[in-house]
Amino acid sequence: MGNCFSVQCGLDSFLLRGLDFIVGHANFVWKLKQTLPTLSAALEELKARRVDVKRRVDLAERILLKPLEEVQLWLSKAETMITEAEELVSNGPQQMNNLCLGGCASKSCLSSYKFGKKVNKMLQEISDLKWEGVFEKVAEDPPPAPVVVRPEEQAVALESTIQKVWSCIVETNVGIIGLYGLGGVGKTTLLTKLNNKFSTTPNDFEVVIWALVSKDYDVEKIQDRIGENVGFPQSWKNKSVDQKAIDICGMLSNKRFVVLLDDLWKKVDLSLVGIPEPSQTKSSKLIFTTRSWDVCCYMEAKTKIKVECLEPEKAWELFQDKVGDEALNSHPDIPNLAKQVAERCGGLPLALITIGRAMACKTTLGEWNYAIEMLKRCALPQMEDDVFSLLKFSYDNLPNATMRSCFLYCCLHPEDYCIPRKRLVEYWFCEGLLIEFDRISEAQMQSDHIINSLLNACLLENGGEIHGEECVKMHDVIRDMALWITRNSEATENNFFVKAGAQLYEEPDVKAWESVKRMSVMTNKIEVLKETPKCPNLRTLFLSQNELQVISDGFFQFMPHLTVLDLSRNLRLRVLPEGISQLVCLECLDLSFTGISELPKGLKSLRKLKMLDLSYMHNLRKIPQHLISSFSQLQIFLMWWSGCGDYPNEDNVLYGGNEKLIGELKGLQRLSILRIQKRHVWSRMGK
Repeated sequence: MGNCFSVQCGLDSFLLRGLDFIVGHANFVWKLKQTLPTLSAALEELKARRVDVKRRVDLAERILLKPLEEVQLWLSKAETMITEAEELVSNGPQQMNNLCLGGCASKSCLSSYKFGKKVNKMLQEISDLKWEGVFEKVAEDPPPAPVVVRPEEQAVALESTIQKVWSCIVETNVGIIGLYGLGGVGKTTLLTKLNNKFSTTPNDFEVVIWALVSKDYDVEKIQDRIGENVGFPQSWKNKSVDQKAIDICGMLSNKRFVVLLDDLWKKVDLSLVGIPEPSQTKSSKLIFTTRSWDVCCYMEAKTKIKVECLEPEKAWELFQDKVGDEALNSHPDIPNLAKQVAERCGGLPLALITIGRAMACKTTLGEWNYAIEMLKRCALPQMEDDVFSLLKFSYDNLPNATMRSCFLYCCLHPEDYCIPRKRLVEYWFCEGLLIEFDRISEAQMQSDHIINSLLNACLLENGGEIHGEECVKMHDVIRDMALWITRNSEATENNFFVKAGAQLYEEPDVKAWESVKRMSVMTNKIEVLKETPKCPNLRTLFLSQNELQVISDGFFQFMPHLTVLDLSRNLRLRVLPEGISQLVCLECLDLSFTGISELPKGLKSLRKLKMLDLSYMHNLRKIPQHLISSFSQLQIFLMWWSGCGDYPNEDNVLYGGNEKLIGELKGLQRLSILRIQKRHVWSRMGK
């Protein structure tokens, strides 16, 4: 009897628990009529909360505050939860249709139960997230930018100068410090060491900023470099110069800062850039380098420090290091001759390094005596003549005229310009400077030798990589020296006209360049070329990176020997002039990044064309049939096209895909470099 009672109690307990379970689960179904509207209301409240928080974050970012990480995380969670809740609400009508018996049951019990449970859980999660989204503040001042450690070059005997500058830095009454001296004396190296010293020596400065200025400085470029240093968002670059100045000033005014400006050629108006006067802000510092004492005065430098050339002992130490033991030990008399060469360098580090490397392979007394005799012809009364005359020795010491011409060709580019190696080689090849080979694939070997030789002689520098392409650049002193050579040379071979990066708004006076052989006005703001110049000797013309819109039909009419024409990066240039068909000697035509929509049939007259670059011509819609196939000498063809949009179907190799274009290219027997990019997919062909 007792056992029966026990079984009965257990059964009752089981039934009660089962009933509770059923009622609890059914509860999710019964309450759908109440929970769904409640969820919709809660969703709208969460959306409103997210809009409010996002608005506060946007306002904070406008005044250059940094959003808090917890706020960013909450916004991300809210966005995800809103998406999930909207999906539940959108499925609500279907679930409500499944209800029957006045909402007490469902035609699909399991589905309604699961849905009701999700709604209930989402209500709780939204409630919790709304409370988490109550923020006292959503952003704060960005942390002080750390010192960006810069690569250092070899420095000789700069320790005392560094200490002298550092002692001025710790003085509260010295706000602006000017470092001046000859080009190539080591001012940039000194400024780099000072920059890096801030990262290793305890100090009270909150932010250290480095910016390269250069000749023909651009206020906006300086501002952008400062913005990168202090961590302004990328979108900040879209602001006006005035607004950027306000932002920079607002950020620096409340901080103890150090601004390092390299290579000033004239007074920089600090107020235009947005740099507060250091004397007025928390003992902040402005340190700059220049070649001119006058610039130090114009900049109102409290302390002016001359960066001196090396003492004879240190100069000899540096020269020995660059020449190397092999050359110095090749004859017992060479060390004494080498000391005379080093003395003629006047302690100028750039000259010591450049000439030292040039002498590294000289192992005979005759070569060293010749070097001494050449150096004796250069006096040192003034900076330009001294530096250029000394540096010209390295130019004269290049093994052949080809290498010298290739070196001078580099000065057609603007100051501090990173020159893509491949493009430089293509220009050399088409201009006829690489005379050992008649195919670009073979000429690469000669060009690699030339570039490496120029790098080893310090006449070129490594410019790093830009968009995956290796670049070279010219030190500003070396470039000035190269331009000086072209101006003073009696040979027509070196007749240059260079106004690259000179802030030109109109084409230069025709009379100034009608007789030149090579001309560059790249990186300016020229919009119209309206003249009809007569240039019987012109072989290279760089017009890239301007704002060209119109080129007169007569502009190219009297350039019978033009070989290299660069019109690239003129996005507003929509039409080529008819006169371009007169350039029958043209071998290189670069139209990349232009707005041209159609290639004219008149280009068929360019029978000598070896390189044609149509890369990133987003508007290009038509290439006449049989035009590309008429370039029988073509060796390099580069092209980017979208493959979408309206393409005229009449006489157009681009209509209907690229099969017609590829067909014409396959008939070109000398083509060795082909790159066609369509919708970010590259086609390649090599021969």
